[in-house]
Amino acid sequence: MTWKLDNAFELHKESPYTFYLPSDQVISQLKVGDLVKLIFMAAETLDNGCRAERMWVDILERNETDFRGKLVNQPYYLSSPQHGDLIDFKSEHICSTQLDDPYSKDMDYYFDKKITVSNDVLSRNEFNFMLRFDPDDEHDLGWVFFSGYEDDEFTADSKNYQVISVGKMLNIDDSILEFIDNSETIHCAYERNKDTGNLAKIENYDWSIHD
Repeated sequence: MTWKLDNAFELHKESPYTFYLPSDQVISQLKVGDLVKLIFMAAETLDNGCRAERMWVDILERNETDFRGKLVNQPYYLSSPQHGDLIDFKSEHICSTQLDDPYSKDMDYYFDKKITVSNDVLSRNEFNFMLRFDPDDEHDLGWVFFSGYEDDEFTADSKNYQVISVGKMLNIDDSILEFIDNSETIHCAYERNKDTGNLAKIENYDWSIHD
């Protein structure tokens, strides 16, 4: 079976708030003897549906952004490579390390904190209206997002909503970073201006409709 390494840098660029990428500071510290995790991709999807495995590689050589290492895992799904194989890779292929990374705490926040979203938002990959209620627990941010195209029947059915990580919503539009965990935004409503694309606070929003 042929295989290749997935580009962790590109994966992070596509989903910056849900795909962790080691910071430049951590990458610069890597040296011979350190372990890094790479994503090994099969040439085609296997019978079990698997396409990739994340495995640890022991760094043997480093020349700036070029690395050579030895695979220390035995693949579970892929038939190749095999434990002990030499692997040539670049810094862009590294998706994890064993070094402390302050940036990982930000990623933990994006994963752990939850918001509620209508299924129509996920279908359209956009939102135009958001409300913030009192959070239910330490993981809940209290936000509910809508596309703005939902009708009354849709919004009244609880089956049309999902609880997801706030990072997934930030991948759609990270302009909400200034709102998401601000105590001043509790019991606030925002709507996207169709002309500018910016979110504007709705003054005197009627919260009684949610009682």
